Amino acid sequence: MNAIQSAASVAGRILLSQIFIISGLSKAANPAGTIGYIQSVGAPLPEVAYAIALFVELVLGIALLVGYKTRLAAAGIAVFTVATAFMFHNNLADQMQQIMFLKNLTIVGGLLMVVAFGAGAFSLDNRRRS
Repeated sequence: MNAIQSAASVAGRILLSQIFIISGLSKAANPAGTIGYIQSVGAPLPEVAYAIALFVELVLGIALLVGYKTRLAAAGIAVFTVATAFMFHNNLADQMQQIMFLKNLTIVGGLLMVVAFGAGAFSLDNRRRS
């Protein structure tokens, strides 16, 4: 992997992970509000959905950031992101919801690139191989 690829892969992981980590911190700071929002869209088991969201956004988000079990973390976040697109942003007649839906699919595209090509040189996954 050359220097440009190494730098791009770490920058990509930072940029992809930050939306999940920030969102997870926000959810952790307001559990009642988050659970209420989950309930408002009719999702089953809102407390369980909240716990799953926290795990994915914080634990898998941090794993993606540092490049630990990166392909698995990116795949888990991708599945979560597709699910949230269909559950929370499915009113495609509303332009803002359509944009949010497409944003989620775009993020999934980036995550699938990580699944396909791995974490890159500057990652815990790469360090463990040395």
